Amino acid sequence: MDPAEDRRHSKRQNYHINMLGFVADSEYGIPTRCPCGGRLINEVRGKDDYDTLPGKRFFTCKNYEADGFHYRQPWVIPVQEELERLTKRVEEAEQVMMGVSNLTKQIETLEEQVKILNEQVYDLTMQVDTLEKVCFDRQPKVRLS
Repeated sequence: MDPAEDRRHSKRQNYHINMLGFVADSEYGIPTRCPCGGRLINEVRGKDDYDTLPGKRFFTCKNYEADGFHYRQPWVIPVQEELERLTKRVEEAEQVMMGVSNLTKQIETLEEQVKILNEQVYDLTMQVDTLEKVCFDRQPKVRLS
């Protein structure tokens, strides 16, 4: 076999494998675009189609072909995954909100302690001022002889 042809074939195989991996990795939650770059449409199976569940919904690539490079997912699976993700975010937000209320209580306690300490510093400043007056403001009595 020709080495150049062998290299091209190897590149095509790598591209194919990479695209299949991209599709598999991106199938979480509600898809916004197909890995091929195509727009996704909401497809609803009609009653005319041979299906045990008429009215079943799919996320389908506009350029859908059954080659493994395009989306055609049942609607339920991504919506369920998205609900699980949003539920987790709500639980995390709830924990943050509870943490904020605890922090608010701690801040109020610390503000009260700062107020008390400020009063103590003021009292100590007044005592130092009084002591300075007593100790340093006295003039020695001069005797005239």
